[in-house]
Amino acid sequence: MRTVRAPATSANLGSGFDTFGVALGRPADVVRVERAERTTIEVTGAGAQYIPEDPDRNTVGAVAEALNAPAHIQIDKGVRPASGLGSSAASAAGAALALNDLYDRGLSRQELVGIAAEGEAVVAGIAHADNVAPALLGGFTIATADGIHSVPANIPLVVCLPEEPISTRDARRVVPQTATIEELVETVGNASTLTLGMCRSNPELVGRGMADEVVTPHRAALIDGYDDAVAAAEEAGAHGVTVSGSGPGVLAVCPADARRDVASAMVGAFGENGENARAYRTWVGSGAEIL
Repeated sequence: MRTVRAPATSANLGSGFDTFGVALGRPADVVRVERAERTTIEVTGAGAQYIPEDPDRNTVGAVAEALNAPAHIQIDKGVRPASGLGSSAASAAGAALALNDLYDRGLSRQELVGIAAEGEAVVAGIAHADNVAPALLGGFTIATADGIHSVPANIPLVVCLPEEPISTRDARRVVPQTATIEELVETVGNASTLTLGMCRSNPELVGRGMADEVVTPHRAALIDGYDDAVAAAEEAGAHGVTVSGSGPGVLAVCPADARRDVASAMVGAFGENGENARAYRTWVGSGAEIL
């Protein structure tokens, strides 16, 4: 048997649509795998009732098939599905790392990213690496057609998660298909600022670089109370706020000693809009680990 802790992740980070991602220090899934004649899946934890246990409809089933590694797979969900925190990616990354080790397949983490991304396609409909890359590699990751790059970063974060879910498919439907040259220039500048901030572990630069006027406003419109939560977070000391992945999670970058105030402010703002929410005081963390 192998047991792996696989972290939640936040993708896009505003200006890095389908490219940027970070591993979060918390929350996380715990994935346990044991050799078996055929793959079976058992899911417990947050939102388990919404996650299919049929291997043909679950990310980890696709991972087990790709690795030719049938197993009984137990997933204890710490990352709620439809949260914008890479729930399916955490399970896929955890299963990939665990099965690779259990069956001694000898693949590197970089090689496992592609396998986990194919597992993600079962849920998201398309194989994207912006969540599975940080879930496996940790830190800040840039996923492009040319490969995956990652750097460690010391950045304090707050993630606020409203109760009302948003599916990845629904969030992708509102993404605009065109952008003006002015929007493109602004996005490139912001993404470059964010990247520099991650490399320097500078929260202020990261917060400024998350600004995005192309994709984020359309996804933010799906989240009741988003604008008030952003305003409350910034008043409490956040350097920048954006939608986490496809939402409804909201990601704030802030000084470490402001995380408690930022978390409280965001939960309060959602509450005033009739939305129950919880907050995680977290950080850019490490990738999946075998326990």
